[in-house]
Amino acid sequence: MTEREFSAKSILDISDLTVAYRYGDEWLEAVRDVSLSIHQNEIYGLVGESGSGKTTLVLAVMNYLGKGGSIRLGKIKLGEIDLLSLPVSQLREVWGKKITFVPQNPQSALNPSLQIGNQMIEILQHQLDLSRKEAEAQTLEWLERVKIADPDRVVTCFPHQISGGMQQRIMIAMALCTSPELIILDEPTTNLDVTTQAMILNLVSDLIQEQQAGVLYVTHNLGVVAQLCDRVGVMYASELVEESGTQDLFNNPLHPYTLGLLDSLPRLGNTKNNSKLQAITGQIPPLGKSPTGCIFRTRCPIAIESCCDKPPRYHIEGGRYSRCHRWQEILSGDVNAHQGMPADYRDHPAGQDDIPPILKLNQLEISFPMPRSFGEIFQGKPAQEIRVVNKVDLKIPASSTVGLVGESGSGKTTIARGIMGLEKKKNGWIEFLQNPLPDKLSQRDLRTLQLMRIVFQNPQQALNPYLTVGESLRKPLVNLLGLSKSEADTRVIQLLEAVKLSWSYAGRLPNQLSGGEIQRVAIARAIASNPELLVLDEPISSLDVSVQASILNLVQELQEEHHNSLLFISHDLTIVSYIADRIAVIYLGTLMEIVRSSDLFHPPYHPYTESLLSAIPKIETRRRRIAINLSGEIPSPANLPSGCPFHTRCPRYLGEICRDKKPPWQVDRNTGKRIFCHIPLDKLANNQTIMVTSDPRKRKL
Repeated sequence: MTEREFSAKSILDISDLTVAYRYGDEWLEAVRDVSLSIHQNEIYGLVGESGSGKTTLVLAVMNYLGKGGSIRLGKIKLGEIDLLSLPVSQLREVWGKKITFVPQNPQSALNPSLQIGNQMIEILQHQLDLSRKEAEAQTLEWLERVKIADPDRVVTCFPHQISGGMQQRIMIAMALCTSPELIILDEPTTNLDVTTQAMILNLVSDLIQEQQAGVLYVTHNLGVVAQLCDRVGVMYASELVEESGTQDLFNNPLHPYTLGLLDSLPRLGNTKNNSKLQAITGQIPPLGKSPTGCIFRTRCPIAIESCCDKPPRYHIEGGRYSRCHRWQEILSGDVNAHQGMPADYRDHPAGQDDIPPILKLNQLEISFPMPRSFGEIFQGKPAQEIRVVNKVDLKIPASSTVGLVGESGSGKTTIARGIMGLEKKKNGWIEFLQNPLPDKLSQRDLRTLQLMRIVFQNPQQALNPYLTVGESLRKPLVNLLGLSKSEADTRVIQLLEAVKLSWSYAGRLPNQLSGGEIQRVAIARAIASNPELLVLDEPISSLDVSVQASILNLVQELQEEHHNSLLFISHDLTIVSYIADRIAVIYLGTLMEIVRSSDLFHPPYHPYTESLLSAIPKIETRRRRIAINLSGEIPSPANLPSGCPFHTRCPRYLGEICRDKKPPWQVDRNTGKRIFCHIPLDKLANNQTIMVTSDPRKRKL
């Protein structure tokens, strides 16, 4: 990404802003005494845990809080326009033209009943007063600018007919096409693969520079902030606790909360065997229950008596400020503001190769039938099949973690569902504890159900909203282990303690828990029957970095205690390389590479693995690297490429041999990694660089 020089002209000015929501007879402050400015051609990153007030701040900027919210104090100006003084009729002229918004979930913003082209044409006609013909021409032009490969086809598509990455690019085109002064991006890449995310970030950076707009980028992904943003504001419990230029913030954070967020992140090259994630202790306080004085002091490792007094904004050279009484000591290194390494930390030895695996997949194939048209049904034509998993061989050793990584649509979740008996295999077989597994869940005996458990990506959908936590945890204890109700109740308390929750959570409903707490309950339910194999399908993808660290540490501790095996599924190679002992990289239902985590970053690696590595946003700010932007979308399983499945997007495409011939499995003599590729390993190694990065944190533990 290119360096930007942003203008001294201020696009957005927020001064001493306090926003509150009415709860009964009282007002609870969700944003308190916040001031910030965003300049022309500047991307300002706003980070913090869920509940910090980021979304409320965004809604306040748009003056779109609704009936329950109120701006109690402060000013918000867009250039010379006082946004808080405008009536709704004039605000509508600002929304969509001067201020535009790109949400986290484009599906919720796009009209499912209108074609993409008509939705964008409507915006252009309404905001820019264009004719239908002019709006149609500009729609096609904007789709080309956001790298939509076939704009003439896409304009006729409905939202459900295009991928999530394309939907997000459509939203970006809609946000930019009116040449706004301020663009608000709310977690626009959270649910995207790293390859799609890298393309979106490059696109945003280039288009913003072209538009000369100001950007407020809200996210919890610190890697994205490090690579994209010019300045960063860190929010905690309704307050902006630190603000700085991006490079200064990441190299020398001056607030313990910022340091805690950075320490929570796994870094490329770090694994559970050589480092421990330092999750922030405790939880963010709920609205109305913030501590007096410094709001972070109850979780701060360096809190002292003076922290009972509220810290002002300490202005620091270089345009920075920090709300920490001890910022000078942090800067000089006189105090250690890291959360600290857990006292019981120890290495996690990987499972042994010379003992029988817990789980073994042999030439596994899973296919789905394609819907038939009325004509095909009338003619009696059989349903065609989509091959989603293609001859996969995989072993999970005892007491080991295998990571399965790849883009959305690669077949990861289908493999997990096939293992659990939720999808029927077409060919091949699955062995569990050296015995063949029946295809269907209903055909498996009680012992198998007890020893194989799964944690789904969205625990809110997996937990019954009408059952308390205690009731959800009691069911597998009674149904799978045959415990009595009193025995199960005792075990429920032990399970809650195992996942670091108090006994009081047993009486709560799922909607009374945070995302991290719900995921802990889902893990507790999965381990209730003491399984030999635990499948974790994207268990932390939507969680804050501090909560992610807590969940990853928890998974390790439980594995140490119970010696079970894990299949950890994710599209985040940084997370997988940290938690897993071995990694399987999958693309379009076919394995591309199998490698030990410790050897992942040593060339050679498969070109697809190389692309995934290059797409990961690095915490090292503005670090120059060669990014590999994969062309096009992942092909549909209904139209699988011939030869190597990856050849249509491969940056090292050789030509005819890749297009027509299935690649061989090659084994690297030095590391034992297996690579599914035509290119000789020595040639791959000579053209690839090690992408592991060193941890810039200087610990004083």
